[in-house]
Formats: sequence, C-alpha cells, structure tokens
Amino acid sequence: MPRRYNNTAVITDKNRQRRYGSWIISIPAATTDDIYIQVTSADRLDILAAKLYGNQSLWYIIAAANALGKGSLVVNPGTVLRIPPSTQTNNFINALNEQR
Repeated sequence: MPRRYNNTAVITDKNRQRRYGSWIISIPAATTDDIYIQVTSADRLDILAAKLYGNQSLWYIIAAANALGKGSLVVNPGTVLRIPPSTQTNNFINALNEQR
C-alpha cells in the first residue's frame, strides 16, 4: 500500500525550514459493506487501521470516514466508527492522488 505522504509536496519556507504541504481529504462514500464498531475503551486510529487493513498508516481513511479532524489518534470510548471495507482503500487512495 502507498504511504500517505509519498506524493505530497515538500515546501521550503523563507527560513529554509522544510515541511509537507497540506491537502484536503474527502469523506469516503458509504457502502453496504461498511463496518460499524463502537469503541469500548480508549483506542487509537492507527491501531484500528493495523487490525482492519493490515497497515497502520491508513488511519486517515477511518478518520476521514468519521469526520474526525486534526488532533489526537485516540478515539473516546462509546464512539461509533464507520469503517470503510479494506477492498475500498485502494479506490480511496487513488481518488486522493487525483485531488492533489
């Protein structure tokens, strides 16, 4: 699977500090194959992505599907998460690459 930042522009600011450019992630379309889980104890998006997709770097797909913005990878207990099926991850990544 491709890494999230492979195609992200690297920007050098006026102080010669390098950083990644930003890009907007659209919400993956809901399908009948989506899985819904209720978090019962504090969990992390990267750990869920590793369990469900076999790749912890795909945490941002779960975050986008649930409109979780910037902040922590930690998900509070009681939160219901929509998990797009692993068969859809390549389609989502390809769509992101087209947006850039």
